[in-house]
Amino acid sequence: MTASLELVVAHFQEDLRWLRRVPKGLAISVYHKGGRALPGAVVLPNVGREAHTYLHHIVSRYDSLAEVTVFAQGHPFDHVHDFHPFLRRLAAGEEEVEDFRWLGFVLDWDDSRGERLFQGWSKNPERRPLPMALFWERLGEGPRPEVFVFYPGAHFAVTRQQALARPRHLYERALTLSAELPDAAHCFERCWDHLFGVAGAPAGIAISDLPLFKKPIRRLREAPAAAHPLPRLRRSGGP
Repeated sequence: MTASLELVVAHFQEDLRWLRRVPKGLAISVYHKGGRALPGAVVLPNVGREAHTYLHHIVSRYDSLAEVTVFAQGHPFDHVHDFHPFLRRLAAGEEEVEDFRWLGFVLDWDDSRGERLFQGWSKNPERRPLPMALFWERLGEGPRPEVFVFYPGAHFAVTRQQALARPRHLYERALTLSAELPDAAHCFERCWDHLFGVAGAPAGIAISDLPLFKKPIRRLREAPAAAHPLPRLRRSGGP
């Protein structure tokens, strides 16, 4: 049985008690790569960050994807401050995803080498550039854009129809790329909309207007996970 709505979580050591607040209308699939595993989670090798996780789900579930799948990291709130309200609206039918929807509160851009954002990133002390040219060549998606407009954090929702508009072998190639190419996840972060064959950024946005901030960040305080039982997953009908 194919789920109507599904939340896919790429988990690495984060506290997942927030899953208790996910509306019952969403099936939940957690893919685990480190730390305390949630009962029922799918264990994957710790490679490729969230990109590998997302692509594994798409490839393995290509024939049974939910009508709308929301992809998120293990602690989405630093990037998507209204994540729970969005899920509630989605489950209640008050929110629609027409094809692809970036999730987040900062709309930004980066050039094809990552010189603007990635090379100056605090977690990139070596100031290495993104291997975007090689990434794009191996992805095989035609001419490489000069700039990428995206919501940082790799959180988004996509419809089954839009995902299936792209061939399975593209996602299989992307999955291999995510595991083999260093920093591939950061390349994917900038171009998930391109992978699904859409332009996810709002029309009419000029680079000179970016970054755009929808709302200031709101960090959530977390208690130690070991002191609380982990939530149970609501599984969909897929493998």
